[in-house]
Amino acid sequence: MGEAKTALVTGGSGYFGEVLTRALLARGYAVRVFDLNAPDAGLATQVEFHRGDIRDAEAVARAASGMAVIHHNVAQVPLAKDKDKFWSVNSDGTRIILEAARKAGARKVVYTSSSAVFGVPKENPVTRATAPTPAEEYGRAKEAGERMCHEATKAGLDVTIIRPRTIVGHGRLGIFQILFDWVSRGLDVPVFDGGGNVYQFVHADDLAAACLAAGERAGPAVYNIGAAEFGTMRELLEGLIAHAGTKSRVKSLPLGLSSAAMNAASALGLSPLGPYHSLMYGRSLYFDISDAVSELGYAPRHSNASAIEDSYDWYLAHRHDLGREGRSHHQSPVKQGAMVLAPLIMRFMPS
Repeated sequence: MGEAKTALVTGGSGYFGEVLTRALLARGYAVRVFDLNAPDAGLATQVEFHRGDIRDAEAVARAASGMAVIHHNVAQVPLAKDKDKFWSVNSDGTRIILEAARKAGARKVVYTSSSAVFGVPKENPVTRATAPTPAEEYGRAKEAGERMCHEATKAGLDVTIIRPRTIVGHGRLGIFQILFDWVSRGLDVPVFDGGGNVYQFVHADDLAAACLAAGERAGPAVYNIGAAEFGTMRELLEGLIAHAGTKSRVKSLPLGLSSAAMNAASALGLSPLGPYHSLMYGRSLYFDISDAVSELGYAPRHSNASAIEDSYDWYLAHRHDLGREGRSHHQSPVKQGAMVLAPLIMRFMPS
């Protein structure tokens, strides 16, 4: 590969990694994917694939060699609930890829961070000036990765940090598969304390456009990325139910008691949800995206509503063909565990 328009995508076989890889290919990049799993069959012939673990410095160095732009997306996500890997993958892995990028002479690194670095913010909207305040292990590990990016920038590497809100879009499963399953079957879905918390999503295609623009803009920066149109959690779910045309209803549960129950079920292995999910589902978090708009030309095409509807429609079209081995947590259905009881309980509760 030549160096002029080459890009490495770590985690390129994961959910967002595949979306970003396709966007880079459409932009004319020669793309190299570094991941534990091979790319989807539709991408396998279009990219150069390096199989490896982000914690393997030698494998990472080989993958980074000759790459002009490096998009770092490998992450151990909250669903994994593995605290050791949160640090070894999300933190140590970031240190390794930054060092490899420096030695390889990459002109740009784009680090996909997470809104989890803010925990429950004291004020909304979150801006570029808002200090990170992670509240659980996943967020702390991602914030540690950000600090390494800042250190690498001081040492001369051009690194931009992208913080996405919760990513949705075609092919997005994980915990959303539970929601989509319940709505498709007409089961009730919960909000906490009335569902008035304001919650922002970002469509994977919009996020990919932001990452691509960041990779082509010289100079280090930090961008918070989300939808421009969004509202409350209750509005989101009621809109999805209306779109689906099922008999599901939104039911309100008490935040404190529900969060405690979710954490207990997770700790006992009875629920797929992790601490971050119970922390944030009933709380507000949304970004001011004006910096990305003015500096990257970021223009999200999807609202919260259209993003979640796109995800749901994809699920309906593919739900009988899910569960292929080797897919990431965000691309795979999850076992609901004790959560299967929740719709039964909500049936007897007021809306």
